Amino acid sequence: MCYDPVMSDESQRGELQCPDGTGDDDLAGAWHTLTVRYHRLQCEIDRVLQHKHQISASEFEVLERLSGVDQCKLRMSELSGQVHLSQSALSRLVAGLEKDGLAQRTMCDNDRRSVFAALTPDGAAKYVEARPTQRQILRTEVAAGGGLCGTAALADRGPARTAGEPVSTN
Repeated sequence: MCYDPVMSDESQRGELQCPDGTGDDDLAGAWHTLTVRYHRLQCEIDRVLQHKHQISASEFEVLERLSGVDQCKLRMSELSGQVHLSQSALSRLVAGLEKDGLAQRTMCDNDRRSVFAALTPDGAAKYVEARPTQRQILRTEVAAGGGLCGTAALADRGPARTAGEPVSTN
């Protein structure tokens, strides 16, 4: 590792310790490992879902989010936070699902500015068909790596953040 000679002392570099004793460099290394693993796994899910079911990983995620809520519909603004897509990207994705008959967009009866995405019966069937494929990829990853993104360690740290909840910087 190359250091600026002026910044060679840890206290001058601003090295902080996490509550579990992990230093900044270890934390950054763990972050890198997590992102590489996530992107590799996301690409695998996308490739296999596309090949076997003709949907992308993002489309699958939207179908999954819609299938898990009351009346199988969500406001587009809520959905974009849950699938980590911009509202513009989500709108294009839902338009494609709508073209394929897997979802539909409807206006809110009470607020014409709000648009809902809803799962269609064909969308529900596509989700049920693709779900075992996605779950098998996840199970294979867990078996190969001894866990999924440190889920055992996360369980010891308290409840997970909900979608859209800001990360605490305290």
